[in-house]
Amino acid sequence: MDLTEELLSPRVEGRRAQPAAPPARRRLPWPALATGFVLLLGVAVRFATVSPLWLDEAQTVNIARLPLSQMAEGLRHDGAPPLFYVLLHGWMNVFGDGNLAVRSLPGLFAVAALPLAWLAGRRLGGRTVAWSALIILAASPFAARYATEARMYSLVVLLVLAGYLAVTELLKRPGSRPAAAGVAAVTGALLLTHYWSLYLLFVTGVTLAVLARRAPSPTREGARRGLAAMGVGSLVFVPWLPSFLYQARHTGTPWGGAGRLRSMVDTVFSFSGGYWDPGLLLGMATYGLIVLALAGVAVDRRRIEIDLRARPGARHLAVVGFGTLAVAIVATVVGRSAFAVRYAAVMFPMIVLLAAYGTKALLGHRVRYALLGVMVVSGFWATAPNVFGDRTSAARVAAALTAGVEPGDVVAYCPDQLGPSVSRLLPPDLGAAQLTFPRATAPQLVDWVDYAAVNKAGDPEAFAQMLLARAGPTHAVWVVWAPGYRTLKDKCQGLLGNLDLVRRDNTRPVKLPKNFEKPALIKFLPS
Repeated sequence: MDLTEELLSPRVEGRRAQPAAPPARRRLPWPALATGFVLLLGVAVRFATVSPLWLDEAQTVNIARLPLSQMAEGLRHDGAPPLFYVLLHGWMNVFGDGNLAVRSLPGLFAVAALPLAWLAGRRLGGRTVAWSALIILAASPFAARYATEARMYSLVVLLVLAGYLAVTELLKRPGSRPAAAGVAAVTGALLLTHYWSLYLLFVTGVTLAVLARRAPSPTREGARRGLAAMGVGSLVFVPWLPSFLYQARHTGTPWGGAGRLRSMVDTVFSFSGGYWDPGLLLGMATYGLIVLALAGVAVDRRRIEIDLRARPGARHLAVVGFGTLAVAIVATVVGRSAFAVRYAAVMFPMIVLLAAYGTKALLGHRVRYALLGVMVVSGFWATAPNVFGDRTSAARVAAALTAGVEPGDVVAYCPDQLGPSVSRLLPPDLGAAQLTFPRATAPQLVDWVDYAAVNKAGDPEAFAQMLLARAGPTHAVWVVWAPGYRTLKDKCQGLLGNLDLVRRDNTRPVKLPKNFEKPALIKFLPS
C-alpha cells in the first residue's frame, strides 16, 4: 500500500479501520419457542382423553349430583371428604354432567397449578429452577392423567403448591398476614379434599416444629406462626370429624393392599408413567435430578461433585415429600388400608420441585436442555395411552345392553363396582331391572360400608335364584361381571355357574377385555 492510499483510508482511534462486518443474523429463541410448545401441548393433554368414566369417576359424579342436603350421607357410604364433590356439584349445575364437562374442572385445576409451579421453582432456586419446574410439570404423565379424571387429585396438587408458597413466604417474612392466612386456608382445604393430606400435614408440622426450635430468627418465628396457622386451618375439619370417624370404622379401602418398602421407589416411577420404556426413562432421569438436587455441586460446565451436605431447601423438600410417603406406607400397613399411587398426589409437587432444582447443578445450557428434552419426550410418550386408550370397557357393555335388552329383562352386576361406569351410559328407559351383587341395590353407587363383610356373606346361589325369579321364564338375565376383585374371591364365577345350571343357553356379547376396568357381559337366554 502506498502513502496516498494509506492517507485516504479511514481511521478509527488512530488505527486503520477494518471493512465493516456483515450484520449478525438474528438467532431464533429456540428455548422459548420449545417451552411455549411444551406448555401448549401440556395444556392440551390436560383436557384430552377418549375414555368413558371408570368406577371412581362415575361414583364421584353420581355423588356430586345429589342435593347438597344429601351429599354428606352419600359420602359417609363412600369414604371421601366433601370439598371436591361440592365444587363439582356447582360446576355441573352450570356445565352439565357430560364426560368433558365433569373432567374440565380438574383440568382447570391442573392448568392453574402450572404458574404456581413456576413461582415455587423461582422461590426455591431462581429462574432456572422455575422454568424447569414448569416444563417438568407440563409434560408429566401423572399430572395429565389426573387432570383428565373427574376426581380430586389435581386439586390436591394445586393446593400443595399453594401451601408451599405460603409456608416459605411465612418462613421468610413471619409478619406476613396474607401468608399466614394462606397456610390456614390451604390446611383446611387439604383436609376437606383428601385424607392422605393428614400425612402431609403431620410431616410438615413436625418439620416446622423442628425449625421453631433450632432455626435462626426470623425463620424460627415464621415456623411458629406456621404451626399456629395450621392449627387454625384445621378447625374447619371439626364439623366433618364425625363423618370421618364413621368412614374410618366402616368404609376404609377394602379393594386394595397396603404399601410396601419398595413403594418408596415405585411411586416415582409411577409418577413417570410406570415400568415401560418412557416411564423408565423419565423415572431414572427424575431420580438422577433428585440426587443432584440433594448433593450435586457444579464445578464447571462439565463437572459435578457430590457433596453429602444437602442444600437446606432441597433437604426440607425431600424430608416433607418422602417423609409423607413413608408415613403413608406405615399407616396403610398398621391400619390395613390400601396404598394407591394416586393418593400420593400429596407429595407429587415435591418430586417435581426436587427434579427441577437438580437441573440447577447442570451449568451447561446444552446439557440442561438435552435432559429436559428427554424428560419432555418421554413424559408425553407416557401420556399417550391416557389420551388415546380406554380406562374401561363400559362403553362396549353399555352398547350391547342398549341394543339387546328387552322390557322385563334383568341386568345384574358382579361385583357392584362395575355398576357406576356401565349404568351411566345406559338410557334411563332401558326397561330392565338393574341389581348389584351382593346387596341387590341400584348400580349407580357402590356402598363401601362394611364392604368386605357384606361380600363375604354374599350368597351367589341365592342371588342367582332371585335374578331368575325376577326375570321369569320369558325374559333374559344379563350379567355384567369381571374376576379378580378383592373380598369377592370367586363369587362372581359362582353366580355365573348357578345361572348356567338353570339356563344352559347363553351368549357372551362382550368378552373379557384388557382395560384397566374390564367388565364383560353374558346373556342367559329365556328357558
